[in-house]
Amino acid sequence: MKQQIHLGNWSIVLLLVWFLTGCTSAETSALPYVDLNVRTPLPAAAPAEIAHLRVGVAAILSPQGTVESYGELTAYLAEKLGRPVDLVQRRTYAELNDMVEENQVELAFICTNAYVVGNEQFGMELLLAPEIAGESVYYSQVIVPATSVSQSMTDLRDKVFAFTDPMSFTGHIYPVYMLQQMGETAETLFQRTFYTYSHDRAIEAVADGVADGAAVDSLVLDYALQRDPNLASRIRIIHTSEAFGIPPVVVPSTLPPRQKAQLRELLLTMHEDVAGKTVLQELGIDRFVKVENAAYDGVRRLVHATGIGE
Repeated sequence: MKQQIHLGNWSIVLLLVWFLTGCTSAETSALPYVDLNVRTPLPAAAPAEIAHLRVGVAAILSPQGTVESYGELTAYLAEKLGRPVDLVQRRTYAELNDMVEENQVELAFICTNAYVVGNEQFGMELLLAPEIAGESVYYSQVIVPATSVSQSMTDLRDKVFAFTDPMSFTGHIYPVYMLQQMGETAETLFQRTFYTYSHDRAIEAVADGVADGAAVDSLVLDYALQRDPNLASRIRIIHTSEAFGIPPVVVPSTLPPRQKAQLRELLLTMHEDVAGKTVLQELGIDRFVKVENAAYDGVRRLVHATGIGE
């Protein structure tokens, strides 16, 4: 009886060995041969997996003007960085500042006062600034229709005046400062005021006779005159301010140092690259240069003098 049980156990063991061996052989023959000496590159990442660089541009120009002017720049950055670049614009300067604060853009081209406000409120960082005709300054210029008899801001009493943006230095804060120096306000001097939310639209408003006057960014005005020589016969400059620090290029304070350095180096050397130089020429810029925070002290002085935004 014991022998029968012993043989029965061995039969079960042999059966299991045969079963496991058969299964293993079948599975092994189905597996592909892998040569570990052969290196196969990883598949390229899908576009959706590559982080996009988001570039914000303040509404100094109208949306159409911004796309036309900065489209080539974003394409250049995309090629050099090897990653997609998205151009982002908002209607107001304040909205773009919010995007910088919330890290919704990694690089931004903004107004001088937008930088002053952003730097004071949430540590917005100065990266670089454009250099044009050997300088990194610009002016606020008051313009009127060519047919106007006005020779100064005083002559615009009871007229319609166009501001650009509430946060704009050249298009709002500086003309308000001028009025304060005259002992006036926009309400006491002008019949009516309105915001155009871009400098090129303010220029158009004056050229078309919709506004009797406006204060605009001298760089945008120069750019507009170059693109449309006929514009010179439709407007006239009646006041030019002192020089102020040029609208800068900024980044969020939380941008990783390595990415910040990469963007700075790429922009700093654009003028040394044939394609980069072409893009800069389209923007009317000679090159990008390093600037100090103190370059915007003149803007700060007038901002605090007017009390706008405080």
